[in-house]
Amino acid sequence: MRFGLLLTLLLSTFTYANPRPLAMTYPYQTVPKDGLEVEQFVDLTPVRTIDTTGELTWAPLTELVTEIEYGLTDRLELGLYLQLSNDPAGSTGTLPLGFDGIKQRLRYRVLEQDELPIDLSLYAEVAEMVNELELEFKINLQRTLGPVRLMANLSAEYEIYYSGEREWVLNPSGGATVQIKPWLHVGLEYWFNVELGGAGTGTFNAAPHHFLGPSVMVQLKKLWFTVAPYVRLDNSRRTPQLGDLYGPVWVRTVLGIDL
Repeated sequence: MRFGLLLTLLLSTFTYANPRPLAMTYPYQTVPKDGLEVEQFVDLTPVRTIDTTGELTWAPLTELVTEIEYGLTDRLELGLYLQLSNDPAGSTGTLPLGFDGIKQRLRYRVLEQDELPIDLSLYAEVAEMVNELELEFKINLQRTLGPVRLMANLSAEYEIYYSGEREWVLNPSGGATVQIKPWLHVGLEYWFNVELGGAGTGTFNAAPHHFLGPSVMVQLKKLWFTVAPYVRLDNSRRTPQLGDLYGPVWVRTVLGIDL
């Protein structure tokens, strides 16, 4: 009885900073002025690697991204990122995480919710990575229909490698989420990735990849957690190869804390 009362108290009060009911798709909302939120992303996909005996096996390709979001105004948000990842194809045995780089971005929310037929925010990012400079642009779209939210990100990156190579990466995403309870959201999300114009054009990693899966978000007073497992829809009969960056499934978790 006491546990049930405690749970009710925890779930009855929320601070809606900037939760993400869809793990890949940014919402229209921004952190309010002087608001501060930390988000931890963890991406996992199983890929082929070589174990310490020289045998081909499976290992998780892992990417960790820590993001700090700060509200410069009620409609303009600053984001700062630190990214780490491993390379299962390039090592054996223990797979340590290595430093990938840092990112900075701004997201601007256009007008207030429901003042336009589709709520709109604009996103621009610069990333200084260990082997390239990335420029990313997003148009974040959202429509709220009662407990249902429809969201889409139209996203593209221009990647400038220090070797001189250039390429475009298109990575849009979108889906729908339903608020079951004030603290519980469930949804379905699709995302896509393709590389255009680079040296890898025509390879498996650069080819179009499509993922679809459910997304669940639980939100407490100042903390929210989203988990989303996706299934890859393309190349289902292809034998996985050493060096692949996309496994048959992809899992993303996001933990957000409102400070």
